[in-house]
Amino acid sequence: MRQRVRTRFAPSPTGFMHIGNLRTALFAYLIAKSNGGDFVLRIEDTDRERLVEGAEDVIFNTLRQVGLKYDEGPDIGGEYGPYVQSERKELYRDYAEQLVREGKAYYCFCTKERLEALHASKGENGGGYDRHCRSLPKEEVDRLLAAGIPHVIRQKMPTEGSTTFHDVVYGPITIENRELEDQILLKSDGYPTYNFANVVDDHLMKITHVVRGCEYLTSTPKYKLLYEAFGWDVPVYVHLPLIMGKNEDGSVSKLSKRHGSTGFADLTAEGYLPEAILNYIALLGWCPKDNREIFKLDELVQNFSIDGISKSPAVFDYDKLLWMNGEYIRAMTQETFICRALPYFRQIFPTGERPWDVLASVLQPRISKFTEIPTLIGFLKTLPDYSAELYINKKSKTNLQNSAEMLKASIPVLQGLDSWTVDTLHDSLMALAQQLGVKNGTLLWPVRIAAAGQKVTPGGAFEILCILGKEESLQRLNLGLEKLNA
Repeated sequence: MRQRVRTRFAPSPTGFMHIGNLRTALFAYLIAKSNGGDFVLRIEDTDRERLVEGAEDVIFNTLRQVGLKYDEGPDIGGEYGPYVQSERKELYRDYAEQLVREGKAYYCFCTKERLEALHASKGENGGGYDRHCRSLPKEEVDRLLAAGIPHVIRQKMPTEGSTTFHDVVYGPITIENRELEDQILLKSDGYPTYNFANVVDDHLMKITHVVRGCEYLTSTPKYKLLYEAFGWDVPVYVHLPLIMGKNEDGSVSKLSKRHGSTGFADLTAEGYLPEAILNYIALLGWCPKDNREIFKLDELVQNFSIDGISKSPAVFDYDKLLWMNGEYIRAMTQETFICRALPYFRQIFPTGERPWDVLASVLQPRISKFTEIPTLIGFLKTLPDYSAELYINKKSKTNLQNSAEMLKASIPVLQGLDSWTVDTLHDSLMALAQQLGVKNGTLLWPVRIAAAGQKVTPGGAFEILCILGKEESLQRLNLGLEKLNA
């Protein structure tokens, strides 16, 4: 019977959700779901000094925002809980002491001062632990334990030969055993180390595939040796390529804040959509078979396969993310667009109702991020202080004199309108242009300049007048006429 695929995302609650962490979560999710398996969330909080208050909520909220629903986790429970490592503390001690009894691990009583002196004596490159306590007589160990001397538990690592494991992406990875330190399993405060807790929990939670960044490749032999010490099956390892950022000189280096925002919350604050971010990071190190780029989450599940993951570093291209974000915005229904744009509309129009559909019709085809909206439509809130020279336009054949004439003719026509919609504004002004015997642009250019006070605007005269409303529009056109007659 084929084993059910089970993956996990096991972040430490130490701060914000980095792009790399989110990609790990996504790929773990895709591997599970594309195989009809389970995706588990586990919180790894054994490094007590690095914990950040509220970081667990950041993890929950981020996964919720991008739609990565886990089948088991701290807040929903599951068959293999608890799913927070600090709540499993006693369990780890039992397993560490099992290895001690079997002669595969030992108590180490070395003080912090001794270890620091040992490190310093090895020079700049440092050095591994010298296995000082590995061969202590049992009587001495019992005496020190009875005296309550602080200690850790270390694994007895092989000192000869080599250890090889197979990674799905990178193939066989071999490390010489002499390079491996006798790793600490249980710290003096009773908490397990990250490596030890990981292995125990992955085994007990029946995790079949471990998804990690390739920066952890060299530590994986330690995991394999632990699995072998317990006689447990080793899971499938999937290491993901590095995410790089573009430097100013054209080179690339590991993605960091100097390249731009690297956290999910920062990107969403800048106006990137959660679904666009998730879609984009799916393509960082994974290539779909048909070179397609836009995927909803369920489509990623349908199209994903491990053999599409690349060894090569992936470059985070903010321009590409911006393009993709714009594609998502344009694909929205107008109703969805208005719903998501409303907080930005309200920065300009704090109260009351406006023709939001008209505003959406001019903005949805133009913007790449919702955060662009307040700047683009700021002129609707406050008329800019503009020069009369804006009325002069060669293409529309307008000058200061005929612009004044166009505004003078337009004001009474607009004043007489009972219905203030894009259609009625269009019909009345087009009829006026025909009546005056001028080109549409000759009439509409000065009307738009008077209404907007700037040369470039999202939308034309009809949309701007409609959004401003009758009273504000007429007030602005009269101010424009005064400017031209001054």
